[in-house]
Amino acid sequence: MPYVAPSTVVAGQTYSAANHNIIVNDIIDHEDRLDTVQNAQYPARNVLVNGAMQFAQRGTSVSGISSGITYPTADRWAHYVSSAGTWTNAVSADAPAGSGFRNSLRVTCATAVTSLTANAEHIIWQRLEGQTLQHIKKGTASAQQLTLQFWVKGSTTGTYIAELGDEDNNRRVGASYTINAANTWEQKTITFPADTTGVLDNDNAFSLAVLFWLAAGSTFTSGTLQTTWGTSTNANRAVGQTNLAAAVNNYIQITGVQLEPGSQASPFEFVRYDDELARCQRYYYKAASGNGTPVTHGMYYNTTILSMTIPFPVTMRAAPVQDFVNGSSYWIAYSNNSSDMFDTMAVTVAQPNLAQVDGTGNVSGNTGYGAAIRCNNASASMAFSAEL
Repeated sequence: MPYVAPSTVVAGQTYSAANHNIIVNDIIDHEDRLDTVQNAQYPARNVLVNGAMQFAQRGTSVSGISSGITYPTADRWAHYVSSAGTWTNAVSADAPAGSGFRNSLRVTCATAVTSLTANAEHIIWQRLEGQTLQHIKKGTASAQQLTLQFWVKGSTTGTYIAELGDEDNNRRVGASYTINAANTWEQKTITFPADTTGVLDNDNAFSLAVLFWLAAGSTFTSGTLQTTWGTSTNANRAVGQTNLAAAVNNYIQITGVQLEPGSQASPFEFVRYDDELARCQRYYYKAASGNGTPVTHGMYYNTTILSMTIPFPVTMRAAPVQDFVNGSSYWIAYSNNSSDMFDTMAVTVAQPNLAQVDGTGNVSGNTGYGAAIRCNNASASMAFSAEL
């Protein structure tokens, strides 16, 4: 697209309303062209995956979340709760109008805790690989600032904390933002300072986390908010954080989450559907679920073991672990003009690009015969996880 210079503005000259509108429109058009050039020159600016909450391979709603780290719904977004009530995590078809987003991640309080214990925590976060972050030059003299932008909507106005955590070097930095109006979408932008200390490991392990605090006890709020990078100190992590757990049905929603190098927020990077799905499947891949869904082809290793290979659509971050839902007659194999219902699937060998899976538990077939395998129950599920 050729560059078109905006209209010339002469200092001290008086302009009519019509001329003023022309100049404003020229400036807007010029900025749009610069955005287009920037998008073309600097793809993959957003180091986060699924910031638009478009993919939820595990499901769209999970209730009863009360402890530990889980990945309930939206791909790549973990949920951590400790002594801070019970929650529902869901992908909602509610998003800011005219933003281009269609979904948001919604976290809703089901069991309240009005008075938090000292060690109470409630966080939603995304963990990132070190090898995908080398361009931010952390730990060097050329380290870059990082700008976080997101849309947020919540039931409870007040101060909330966003945080970056360097897992490799035990360093953190935080920033506060405000939900000004209840039940209203608001866009927030936070620029974190550059960190010239602590190089991130150049590997596929957990190096950096982006965290959104929802509740915090005094262990994390009794100090001074750490707004410059430094050694992790619990007391300084969530100072001023609103207690979203204070009442049943309190909620928060986020979408359009982008973290990028630099001091300015650029337009949200809408990744092609298939490309973003592949980025999600690097960490979690659901191969099959639901009654009648084809799984793959396999072969009877002997009369009681059915072996099969599951290729992955993308190379996963590491050799995955299984996330299967098994049960009585949850699987079925079609072979030699007959069917064979069985109970259990289990990974025997896994690599980042494929896994060998064996069917056992009431398998009864002919050694060496091939078979087509399907799910045989609505709850049957085969998935592979290489989450950080």
